[in-house]
Amino acid sequence: MYKKILLAADGSENSLRAAREAAEIAFLVKDCKIEVVYVADYSKSKSAILHSQGKEELELSRREKLHQMEKELQSQHIAYEVKILHGEPGPAIVEYANKENFDLVIIGSRGLNSFQEMVLGSVSHKVMKRVNCPALIVK
Repeated sequence: MYKKILLAADGSENSLRAAREAAEIAFLVKDCKIEVVYVADYSKSKSAILHSQGKEELELSRREKLHQMEKELQSQHIAYEVKILHGEPGPAIVEYANKENFDLVIIGSRGLNSFQEMVLGSVSHKVMKRVNCPALIVK
């Protein structure tokens, strides 16, 4: 069964729905743990760093994007951990998921940047094609 779940998050409404689905699955499995993965996108990082007051503020702003998702998991009493990765979201999630041998990857169907998804292809599509474990896209 799914003991180790990777939940890809970006703070969007779809990633919050993915968190709800992950919580439902984890609730049914004894000793299941969710690892919430947020990718600090290199293409946006430079601007975020320039506009922040320091490393602590930058870290806080990233964690704020995940606040609702964390509240959802806490309310269900689900064991979880947050991991912040750096890089391009699709490849970073795939590399981490495959390296850490997750049982299931859960991701929202669309993230925060719908224009970029139209041009480059969605992160969820890239993840689905390349992870070595079952994956669930939540609409």
